[in-house]
Amino acid sequence: MTPTRLLPLAAALAAALATAPAGAQSLLELYESARAYDAVWQAARAQYDANLARAEQARAGILPTANLASTVSRSNIDVNNPPSDRGFGTQTATLSAAQPLYRPANWATWQQGKLQADLAQAQLTAAAQDLVIRVSQAYFDVLAAQDTLAFVRAQKTAVNEQLASAKRNFEVGTATITDTREAQARFDLVTAQEIQAENDLRVRKVALDTLTGRPDSQPTPLAAPLNVPAPEPASVDAWVAAAEAASPNIQQARTSLDIAEWEIEKAKAGHKPTLDLTASYGVQRNVNGSATSTLDQRNNLGQIGVTFNLPLFAGFATQNRVRETLSLEERAKADLEAARRNVAQATRTAYFGVISGQGQVRALEAAEASSQLALDANRLGYQVGVRINIDVLNAQSQLFQTKRDLAQARYNVLLGHLRLRQANGTLVPEDMARLNALVVK
Repeated sequence: MTPTRLLPLAAALAAALATAPAGAQSLLELYESARAYDAVWQAARAQYDANLARAEQARAGILPTANLASTVSRSNIDVNNPPSDRGFGTQTATLSAAQPLYRPANWATWQQGKLQADLAQAQLTAAAQDLVIRVSQAYFDVLAAQDTLAFVRAQKTAVNEQLASAKRNFEVGTATITDTREAQARFDLVTAQEIQAENDLRVRKVALDTLTGRPDSQPTPLAAPLNVPAPEPASVDAWVAAAEAASPNIQQARTSLDIAEWEIEKAKAGHKPTLDLTASYGVQRNVNGSATSTLDQRNNLGQIGVTFNLPLFAGFATQNRVRETLSLEERAKADLEAARRNVAQATRTAYFGVISGQGQVRALEAAEASSQLALDANRLGYQVGVRINIDVLNAQSQLFQTKRDLAQARYNVLLGHLRLRQANGTLVPEDMARLNALVVK
């Protein structure tokens, strides 16, 4: 077998990993499409708007109220002695208004409403960060599936060349039938892997299309070579410290604690008096008289005053409500501490995952170079008769497996940077823009 009969792996991979298809979309472009299409994000936006409207409703308890009421009735009087039968109509209209002067429960509800708006914002921030991760995950999943398919096809081409070589050597008597059968078995195995890789790519593309609303999305391949910088700052404690102010999970727990504290004030307000300023103006007109008169009448009545109410006893409901809210406050404090611990753990895990991933990439790059040298050595040994066909096939499998692992490790590091920022709450779309500029060809 001459070297010219072997297809170089570099050429096979160059053909398989050709330039990006026309019309390919960058990570940032697909993210913008997902923002306009993704149902989960749209639901989160609608829920945010609903939460803001609900929070604004709490303001009504401290603002004045006004009502207009009107009635029209017809009455008939039938008297036996002396005989009398007559009817008359009554028309009334009343305009009333009230302004709370002192209602501590309503004031606490208003304060809670403002905190509910903050809570809604934190929830929307968490949903936005989740969208970034979901789009990035789907984006890199497609690229990884494309790479896997490309590597499998390149391996299939190389194995096919090895199979043809084994057949030729067998025909001229320089090799046994075992070499041919080994190469055929490896070719059949790679063919099965190709079918699986094609299906996996279809599934990944469907997931990305469903997320972005774009038919047949085409992610732009990564730049080569890819040099992803280490996390900055290079201290896990600094990332954890930043989470205290930035993490939406911690913000939600902290806001929930503030709401619980105002709930205690609402419960205590059950013992406190209320004071309202009230005013009304009413008009009553009797047509054809009334029950006591036969003359038309019109009465105008205006009132203004202050209403004072002091709760005296409510069957111990207020005391038990206070005890309930105090317990709920303790629960909110525990939830806040749990959120801080969980965020710190997730941040540390993500940080060390990025550091470990970068080390894995470097190790796999070295393994790729070593596997290429091992394959070249086995090929040469096979040509001079000191290596057998299975040695070359195994070296090919090792090289392509290393290439697949290296590609996946690079995607994991890129995604790990985004997950690190999500973990400590600092992830913003601008991070995708920076990553997009780093990785796009």
